[in-house]
Amino acid sequence: MTEKLIKLRGIIPPVITPLKDRDTLDAEGLERLLEYIIAGGVHGVFILGTTGEGPCLSYRLRRELIARTCQQVGTRLPVLVAVTDTSTVETLGQARCAAEAGASAVVLAAPYYFPVSQSELIEYVRRLVPEIPLPLLLYNMPAMTKVSFEPETVRQLLDIPRIVGLKDSSRRMEYFLTVRQITRQRADWSLLVGFEHMLVDTIRAGGDGGVCAGANLFPRLFVELYEAIAAGCEQRVEEIQQDFARRRAIYTIAHGAAASIKAIKCGLALRGICDDHMAEPFLRFSTDERRRLEVILYPQRCDAGTES
Repeated sequence: MTEKLIKLRGIIPPVITPLKDRDTLDAEGLERLLEYIIAGGVHGVFILGTTGEGPCLSYRLRRELIARTCQQVGTRLPVLVAVTDTSTVETLGQARCAAEAGASAVVLAAPYYFPVSQSELIEYVRRLVPEIPLPLLLYNMPAMTKVSFEPETVRQLLDIPRIVGLKDSSRRMEYFLTVRQITRQRADWSLLVGFEHMLVDTIRAGGDGGVCAGANLFPRLFVELYEAIAAGCEQRVEEIQQDFARRRAIYTIAHGAAASIKAIKCGLALRGICDDHMAEPFLRFSTDERRRLEVILYPQRCDAGTES
């Protein structure tokens, strides 16, 4: 097997999944969303992750999303596909689907529901890698999986060339710094952060970029922030950070695990990009919540009392 291993860097949005109903993809909305994100100058796209509501979608819909995304993006950007599942057979099936569609890499978190030990997690990954036909990015998401890729586990998996990095969504700066130190021995290893409020600090600490949910709404601004950090333009970094501090109020409108996804989908719907239907069991914003989000994102529109 020969394949091109990739070095991931920059802003890679975890793309939301536009839906029309329980099991129908908003295909036109997906097309508009992908073009909007790509036009923002991002460095890749990531589908079927947490922000993409991947675990809530049927396997049929997941395959459709993979095929449509890869076909539209083509060779313009790397396409990363989450393949985590409670079933190893389904994980491998989705990985093969991603490879056949032309994806660049797959993303694997610890299998959820039954917590596994670190030794079991190491052996699980070692068994899967030879059967996955694409480079693999590990995904540390303990809030959803109940299991973390502990630093020693990462160290033991470093000897597998086809594992190309890790996306860290632990929210723990100490963890990120420890893993960064461990993985420096591999120049081709990418370390990305999942929470956008940590983007500046992690890049300054040697991180390679961010998988930031807000880049669905503001791709150009996130790319500008990444470039300003890399260039050492502290004034511009501070300006963008202040702008984001105001915009992130949209994540506090609702509560619960899907609050940020609801806000992002609603914001995109207000822009006319795609539908804001949520994967069940979650519901889209109410009329009042939608209005509150509009006031935060589009205060001038609301003051004028017009739609634009």
